[in-house]
Amino acid sequence: MGIRRHRTRWLILLVFAALLEVSTTARAQEPSGPIHPPPNAAPQKPPTNLPESPAPRPGTPQQKPIRVRVTEITAPVTARDRDGELVLNLEQKDFHVFDNGAEQTIDHFDLGGDPLAIALLVETSSRVEALLPAVRQSGIVFTQTVMGPTADAAVLSYDDTVEIRQNFTGDEDAIENAVHKLQMGTSGSKLYDGIARGVALLAEQPPRMRRILLIVGEAEDTGSSTKLGVALREAELANVTIYTIGLSTTAAEVRSQPRQYSAPSIGPPGTFPVPLPPGVPETPDNEAAAQGGNIDLMSLAVWVVQHALNTVKNHALEVATLATGGRHIATMKDRSIEKAMDEIGGELHAQYTLGYRPPGDEPSGFHEIKVTVDRPGVKLRTRPGYYLPPPT
Repeated sequence: MGIRRHRTRWLILLVFAALLEVSTTARAQEPSGPIHPPPNAAPQKPPTNLPESPAPRPGTPQQKPIRVRVTEITAPVTARDRDGELVLNLEQKDFHVFDNGAEQTIDHFDLGGDPLAIALLVETSSRVEALLPAVRQSGIVFTQTVMGPTADAAVLSYDDTVEIRQNFTGDEDAIENAVHKLQMGTSGSKLYDGIARGVALLAEQPPRMRRILLIVGEAEDTGSSTKLGVALREAELANVTIYTIGLSTTAAEVRSQPRQYSAPSIGPPGTFPVPLPPGVPETPDNEAAAQGGNIDLMSLAVWVVQHALNTVKNHALEVATLATGGRHIATMKDRSIEKAMDEIGGELHAQYTLGYRPPGDEPSGFHEIKVTVDRPGVKLRTRPGYYLPPPT
């Protein structure tokens, strides 16, 4: 037992001596304090021969801006003669389509035969309460003349919110029932949000279907988070054509106290929202003259889409139709709502559709669409173009 204790103590002493020797050697190699440069020595420069970042290997994909790829553009074309009658005997070879001045190859041609996807967007705010019975009665006209035998349709309403009353279906009874059950809502009128919601629903429909948004409401918006220009940009890229039936509350205005007329305000004070003719300076007087009557609504529609603004008043429905190639019909009496729907239905089923595929990697900005026809005396109506956002 004593021998084992003696050996254990001896091993402990050997380990302690070894550790002490290593510690002493390490301290001897350390400097005794901070190293000071010699007197008059030039300051040391940082090394210049550091390795550079390795160059990308050949064939390695580089980071490029993401561009929007437009697969197909459709241009709805309504053709009328000098008397305003629809022209229904044109052929594909009679048409020419230009995208930013470059003629395109027409890949798809149709005259009223493509199936329709129609979103009916109806204002149900308390401001149009007196007109809702006439709107409900128009449901049967919508199903019979607007939808036709090959259309799917959906019903949406808007006041302070936007609600889907009936999703897309080919069941005419379900659509008519949804229109018949529309009830008065709150005092709000989120028209622009309604347009955006309708366009989003239509964008989900098959590309082979012509996408139509039919709006029945006033040309006013209150409280929308969506800008009109942004909603119309999406409509153009989704090949949605907007038709509008303007509800009129003129009777209520006539009963109110007369007031002095003033030109409608289109943009904030100090801005120049109306495109003026070339060479005309942007002054308050010229702006007032432009807003006072002869407004070029087509130029205004293009301008709103280009700038994605929300400052259009009194003309929002007309601007939406002009930007997408549709048609606006203003109503003055309750019974004209059904007549307006009947006219729109007749045009939809007698409308030409021209489709083309732009070349890849299109530049951002507004692309002008122009359609011509090789027949004198024929007047065409189509969409003015589409907007591609900058690469992201």
